[in-house]
Amino acid sequence: MRALLAPVAALALASCATTSRTPPTLDQLARDYLAVQLAIGEKDPGYVDAYYGPPELAEQAAAQDDDMSLPYLQARVIALDATLSAIPVDPGTREAGRVRYLRAMLSSAKVRLRMLRGESIPFQDEAEGLFGVRPELVDLATFDPILAEIEELVPGEGPLHERINAYRDRFIIPEDRLDAVIDAAVAECRRRTVPHIPLPESESFALSLVSDKPWGGYNYYQGDYHSVIEINTDVPARIDRALDIGCHEAYPGHHVYSTLIERDRVNALGEIEFTLLPLYSPRAIISEGSADYGLELAFPGDATMIYERDVLAPLAGIDASEIANYYALREATEALGPAYHTIAAAYLDRTATREETIANIMRYRLSSRERAEQGLEFLDTYRSYVINYDLGREIVGTFVEGAGEDMEARWRRFIGVLSNPTLPEDLLR
Repeated sequence: MRALLAPVAALALASCATTSRTPPTLDQLARDYLAVQLAIGEKDPGYVDAYYGPPELAEQAAAQDDDMSLPYLQARVIALDATLSAIPVDPGTREAGRVRYLRAMLSSAKVRLRMLRGESIPFQDEAEGLFGVRPELVDLATFDPILAEIEELVPGEGPLHERINAYRDRFIIPEDRLDAVIDAAVAECRRRTVPHIPLPESESFALSLVSDKPWGGYNYYQGDYHSVIEINTDVPARIDRALDIGCHEAYPGHHVYSTLIERDRVNALGEIEFTLLPLYSPRAIISEGSADYGLELAFPGDATMIYERDVLAPLAGIDASEIANYYALREATEALGPAYHTIAAAYLDRTATREETIANIMRYRLSSRERAEQGLEFLDTYRSYVINYDLGREIVGTFVEGAGEDMEARWRRFIGVLSNPTLPEDLLR
């Protein structure tokens, strides 16, 4: 505690001295925010999910002394948050929105720094502290009736997850056709997105296939409306993965989200705080939730199944005669989604062993052991970040669908979520 209080006091005195002369502007505080977040990123690889702001700030962070301690960084975060809290802003103004956003990001940074310093935080508290939403943990036994219903869709001998995966693997995209299938899927996702979300003419992305990663896909936003998208091929991709990738990573998912933020907040308004995306922050719920929901928006109803049956399956050389059954099974298993939060909590809170967790993923996520082990690798790396997918999709989807049945109205709501400094609490009111 003494190690933390000393730098806090020094920073507070410096802040008071600065305030007595010339109060810092919001733009100056935004630069301070970027500087401290980049400094945390030097201690926590992967913490900065994207950055395309002033290069000198990144250079300064990279050149910082190795002995810059985590307590000192925490003191910087606390002092900056205190300064922001004292800024007089009128409610409802853009300035008030900027202050609220910056303080929400700093609140998450405080929690992440506590974790980096070795503090053990229970799963639900960690998730709420980082992402602004507290996940509900449902007793796994409540999912047993769902498993019983799924049993009827895939009758036979042996464990249910083995039967499920044997059936699903009939729809694996051959490796030599994966590039063509994904390219076609991404192009179709873009074709369906651009009429609703006009994008800068210069927007672009580069896509590549990689391996040996703890995730299935990743979008590295570079700025200037450009993304680098990587798709992990450690586990064979099934036919429905192609459109998932196209919509989630590109259109109208991560690539569009970052492009709109850069165009509408950074370039149009000069709000440089948005040039940095912290991985562990309330923006993750919005980013992952909108990316997951984007598929439903771009391919409403049976459009996904029809496109895969008529275009992607022939391109992949897959027999699509049973694709309706494949989707009935997929829809039935989606009800098991919340089980993953309970499984993750037990593993990360150390009330379940590694083998127990793998067994639970295979049973309640109906995963193969290979896919279950990949899921465990994700938990080891990103911990409570897992809540941002299913829970984020639910939060964003419920809000967007609150516009009614009119698809154009839904697209307008979706654009509003993406192009503004939206926090989860804005969608839960």
